[in-house]
Amino acid sequence: MEDLPTPPKEAIYYEDDKVYVCLVSFPITKGHSVVVWKERKEDIQMLEREDYDHLMKVVELTRKTLRELYNLEKVYLLYLDEIKHVHWHLVPRYDEEGFNILNHTPKEINDFSDAEKLKNLFYSEKF
Repeated sequence: MEDLPTPPKEAIYYEDDKVYVCLVSFPITKGHSVVVWKERKEDIQMLEREDYDHLMKVVELTRKTLRELYNLEKVYLLYLDEIKHVHWHLVPRYDEEGFNILNHTPKEINDFSDAEKLKNLFYSEKF
């Protein structure tokens, strides 16, 4: 089993005892984030209902936060289980439609300054 990469601390903009949310180091678009279940679970179906509900609430708040900060209409949700660790990718969609966004080549970033803005917006929401 492959592990998820450890995010830089400055990329994390939400964390609790079950999940963390961060900007990814190789984003498809600006603001590309990931919501990661901390405990190793190979598939989303392995989560208890209460845990699944918690995960999806965080995904929902992350989506709302990204839409607000970047003034977006759409944020794509991608559940990819190739590394067998529950996590959701949230990919902001800017000026294009459909699956074209998935043709972008991820480029490494080291500037996670938007994480602080996202954190402030995220924590202002009612959980």
